[in-house]
Amino acid sequence: MRFQLLGPLSITDGRDVVVLPPSKPTALLAALLIRPGSVVSTDHLRGVVWGEEQPTTAKAALQSCVLRLRRIFAKYGIEDQAVVAVAGGYRIEADTETLDLLHFRQLVDRAGTSGEEAELYTLRAALALWQGPLLANVPSDLLHRDEVPRLAEERLRVLERVCDIELEHGRYRETLVDLWEVTRVYPAHERFTEQLMLALCRTGRQTEALAEYRRIKEHLREELGVDPRAELQRLELAILRGDDLGAVDTGRAPVPFALRGTHPGTGTPTVQEHERAAHHQQPAAPEAAPLPTVPGFTGRVREVKALTGLLTGGQQDGASGTDMGTENRSPVAVLSGAPGIGKTALALHVAHLVRGHYPGGRLLLPLTRPDGTPLTAGEALGALREASAGQPGTGPTLLVLDDAVHPDQVRPLLAANARGATIVTSRMGLAALVATHGGTVHRLGALEPGESHALLTAVVGRERIGAEPSAALLLASVCGHHPLALRIAAARLLTRPRLRLADCADWLRRDLPARLSLADDPRMSVPLTLDEALERLPPALAEAHLRLGSTPHDVLTTGRAAAVLGIAEETAEEVMERLLDAGLLEEGRPGAFWMHDLLRAHARRATALPPGPVPDPAHPAWRERIPPVGRTSPAALR
Repeated sequence: MRFQLLGPLSITDGRDVVVLPPSKPTALLAALLIRPGSVVSTDHLRGVVWGEEQPTTAKAALQSCVLRLRRIFAKYGIEDQAVVAVAGGYRIEADTETLDLLHFRQLVDRAGTSGEEAELYTLRAALALWQGPLLANVPSDLLHRDEVPRLAEERLRVLERVCDIELEHGRYRETLVDLWEVTRVYPAHERFTEQLMLALCRTGRQTEALAEYRRIKEHLREELGVDPRAELQRLELAILRGDDLGAVDTGRAPVPFALRGTHPGTGTPTVQEHERAAHHQQPAAPEAAPLPTVPGFTGRVREVKALTGLLTGGQQDGASGTDMGTENRSPVAVLSGAPGIGKTALALHVAHLVRGHYPGGRLLLPLTRPDGTPLTAGEALGALREASAGQPGTGPTLLVLDDAVHPDQVRPLLAANARGATIVTSRMGLAALVATHGGTVHRLGALEPGESHALLTAVVGRERIGAEPSAALLLASVCGHHPLALRIAAARLLTRPRLRLADCADWLRRDLPARLSLADDPRMSVPLTLDEALERLPPALAEAHLRLGSTPHDVLTTGRAAAVLGIAEETAEEVMERLLDAGLLEEGRPGAFWMHDLLRAHARRATALPPGPVPDPAHPAWRERIPPVGRTSPAALR
């Protein structure tokens, strides 16, 4: 068993992860793990667990808390790590195999003795150990005041060095992802702002670089009454003068880190892949590391049954599909649906369930880069061949193709994996792929109320959800039973142990969907996810979605869409079909469509201008601006 301290405190056996509920034993365990192998005094532990308001029988209460922690260890079969009572306190032993904090520090130490390329991979591996808000489920003011900032500083030093190395090697676009995020979380950190300005300048974005300087200057003056440091001021002057700050990155260089073994939805390579690359200085086979797990996965029982049946030799009920007339065709399943609806989570969950049937391994291949641009068919095939070159196993391989945008991306990969099986996730329906290659199609919608309740219980904890059952139902309803929204709300509750579920639901619904986002990870955001989905559409289609979502109609028909958009019904039908295929509409009875409540709220918020006058139907400008159904190239779907 392994303790995960770099995020919500959790326990994992390498396959499943248990996030401990906010409780006194959880706080006690965190205090011991922060100082592994050292004696932690009883006075310090009492301060961690109870703060300044300690019980009158503090000594007995602490012993009782230790006993509860030992029962938790017994429940999860933790035998090697014991809480040991010693003179003056308690101690827990740990090493790099059983505690991620020690593993992180080992990788950082190892990186310091490596060459720059190996150093970069090793430091990336260290950063990948951080799994979210630090000790988010630990209810201890003392730890959050004294220990969390110190641990966070260790991560920031590593990230600063990573960005320095990438800038020195001209990987400006790659480092922008990290720098945008960290400068928003730490708006007064001048070194990160300086790195961001350099990266922006070297990608030809001087205006944005100057805007970043103005941002930090205003922040420092308002918060601290000081000006930016001299290095930042000199950099601003150099940009204004047009000084040469290095060659401009045109974006044509290959991206070395975003193709293989990534965590779902993040574009971040797995820890094991980075470690192997650090030793061999070349990409290693992804299957040597297990696929990412999905903590707290619940629901989708019908889909899970159908997919496991398909992938283990017998198709089950629950999917629409065709075998195209051949019994020996390799299994293919398409998971489609709205952004954030849980397609990747379902694919990974099922891939773990059927792992025994695929001795050749299981491989996750993202078909879209972190910036939203899709891989070409050639790039995807090259990434698959490179990742598969060192596969240790023999036999059928299960391929998870994540976030496909066009059938042409997928077809060459199916041919390359003809002896195995494939799960494809996509916001698009990919009907043309199913027409040529067969397979089953699972269109995912919102969770059922019971599934939403189970998800909240799995993440937040049975005790807290059970204390406010009605508020839990309300919270799930406010989130529209949308998996991404539910996980964001659950994370907010974990980071605020004293926040009532009812208050959380009330706060969220007063500004939907803007408040469904996490400040420490911009990727965990419903509005940004929906913005990115619209950016992939042709502008006219995105505008049509926003205008339709802003109408008061709960049910949309082609006639109503035609009236709202000012276009002929024939063109309106094409628009509705395209939005349905993009996962932004759902279909009820034939000809009747509806939009998820969160998508409607996002459309209302994003619509800045009132609908314009209705054009003359004889001049359907909208039709000219929207590519016809069936003739859309991959580029038009970005």
